[in-house]
Amino acid sequence: MRQVRFPGLRFQVLAAVRALADREYQERVWLDLSNVETLDECVHVLFDDTEVLSDPASSVGEILHANEVEPLRQAGLVFDALITDLGDVRDEVYLADPRWPGVLAKAEAAWAVMTANEAVLPVDLSG
Repeated sequence: MRQVRFPGLRFQVLAAVRALADREYQERVWLDLSNVETLDECVHVLFDDTEVLSDPASSVGEILHANEVEPLRQAGLVFDALITDLGDVRDEVYLADPRWPGVLAKAEAAWAVMTANEAVLPVDLSG
């Protein structure tokens, strides 16, 4: 497996997918109003900055590996539908929504594929 072209961006995507897949982290960090890390950060990284959830195929070779496209596409479909319905509301509204476990499950599936790829070829941030 080849290294991606932008490992720094991949590192940001990995962190955002991990956060999206971890309910304990979300409750501990996102719901702590003194913390600057929020769900909004994940949205910016995964939809705005990289588009890996809205168009993962376009990031293959640049940020993603080919086998990550489908699980990220699935996560994007579920998460985008929730964003469209709820809009710009507080993080606890997202976490309390009955559809949130579906977002977690899809993010967990994507995280599993991505971390398996990292075990084969870890992100190299040296240059």
